[in-house]
Amino acid sequence: MRAAREIKTERSRRLRKAATDSEVALWYRLRSRRLGGYKFVRQERIGPYTVDFICRECRLIIEGDGGQHADNPHDVVRDKWLVDHNYRVLRFWNNDVLRNMAGVLETIATAHAEAPSHPDR
Repeated sequence: MRAAREIKTERSRRLRKAATDSEVALWYRLRSRRLGGYKFVRQERIGPYTVDFICRECRLIIEGDGGQHADNPHDVVRDKWLVDHNYRVLRFWNNDVLRNMAGVLETIATAHAEAPSHPDR
């Protein structure tokens, strides 16, 4: 069992090291409770998936998408699984993150404001 956990941890580390420019830019704005005091982590395993960013407190997932995600049926299945497990998913195109960071952060902050506290917290 320990080996499986180490493999998942190594995958998350590899994804963090290979972050896109938009992921790096967004992480800079989300890390260290910089957005409304909410704690985000990146490249977190949720069930069978790894998400870009998540605020565990309100179960909000942020995904930065490049062109490979346009009309991707795998993303539809993934998002349905996450929603079925009480997560909310916000997706932003990489160029939106890089060119309209203020709008992206405002959308995330609004989603936080509308989020009910998770019953487990």
